Order: sequence, then C-alpha cells, then structure tokens
Amino acid sequence: MAVRYKRILLKLSGESLMGDNDYGINPDMLQHYSEEIKSIVDQGVELAIVIGGGNIFRGLQAKESNIERVQGDYMGMLATVINGLALQSSLEKNGVFTRLMTAIAMDQIAEPYIRRRAITHLEKGRVIIFSAGTGNPYFTTDSAAALRASEINADVILKGTRVDGIYSADPEKDPLATKYENVSFAEVIKSKLNIMDMTAFTMCYENDMPIVVFDIGKPNNLSKIVQGETIGTLVR
Repeated sequence: MAVRYKRILLKLSGESLMGDNDYGINPDMLQHYSEEIKSIVDQGVELAIVIGGGNIFRGLQAKESNIERVQGDYMGMLATVINGLALQSSLEKNGVFTRLMTAIAMDQIAEPYIRRRAITHLEKGRVIIFSAGTGNPYFTTDSAAALRASEINADVILKGTRVDGIYSADPEKDPLATKYENVSFAEVIKSKLNIMDMTAFTMCYENDMPIVVFDIGKPNNLSKIVQGETIGTLVR
C-alpha cells in the first residue's frame, strides 16, 4: 500500500510516557509507542523522532526549584536523552533498527548529530531518535522538532499528544469547543491556537512544513495517518 508521507518527523511528548503515573516512564506506554512506530516503519516510512523530557524534568521547572534557567534547560535536555535511550531499547526489542543522536556530545551512549549522517541512516531504513533538543538553552523540543524536520527534508511533522487534534478552545474546560480538521498557519496565528511554541511554529511556517496534531495514545492512529486517513488536525 502506498503511503502518504515518505519521510516523517514524529514529535512525542515526554509527559505521554508517564501514562497514569505521576512521573517517569510507564512500561506500557513505552511498548505502545514502540508498536505504533514499528507499524509505520514496516510500511517503508523513513522516520525520525524527537521526544520531550517533561516526564522527568522540564527546564521551566528550574525557576520553581531555584535553579538557574540555563542550567535547568540543560537538565531538561539530559531528560530527553534518558527517554531516547528507553525508546531505543524498546524499539530494538521489537525488531526496529535505530540510531540515537544527541545535540550534546555523549560519545559513550549516542552518536553526535551530523545532518548528512542522519539522512544516510534514514535512507538505510534506520529510525533516528534525536535527543538533547537543539543543544541550546531557551529552545524547546518543539523547536528541535521543527529544526530537525527542516534539516532532514521531512514531508511532515506528526505531533503526538494526549488530545485528538486542535480545538478552538480547551475541550476539557469549554464544552462548546470545536475541533479543526484543517487549519492554515495564518488562522492558527490569528486565533492564537496553542499547537507548539511560537519559535517552532514560525520555523514550520517559514519552511512550509505541514503539521498534524493527533492522539498518539489511540492504537493505530499513526498508521492511519501514514495511509492517508484524516486523523487529528492538519496545519498547512
């Protein structure tokens, strides 16, 4: 079966890895991620992943912890490496070949991020996990996803969340909130819809990088998107 997208950047939130836990990595969610990812790799999709670290530590927590912002952001980057290692292990147990690449040198556990090497891995059918964000403080993993997607010439960013798309308001607070199936970049900016931070969103806008926001927790959603079904919300 022909796939809609050949090369994908999948953005996963660290918070989703918690499952029903208060923090850390839920083994069931990790396995769910791996099964969803394997389902599209088996269809011949070239896949790169950026995973957050909010289940372990967020840079924005630093202020509350009396930790300097820059130090806190680096701690958040290290949290994404921990999640990347966990995801890599789970994927390889499920028979998926991977490469973990970091924006901060950690030669003993991962490859340094080199754009041409990353593209070669994709062409050889390996799943890449990009960790440590952009390697710079003040930038979120959303920004890392937008940057890496542009660098590897991805066809789309698939942003896996705990909601099934973009709404006019928070559906958990406003029962009248309506869901968008398709929305333009201009409308997102005009209506101040919360998709990703503005730095990341602007980068996607300027590079004409479409974004699909969808519920990663629902089984087979990822595969359905790849096969061309309308799942979640498409921003273009």
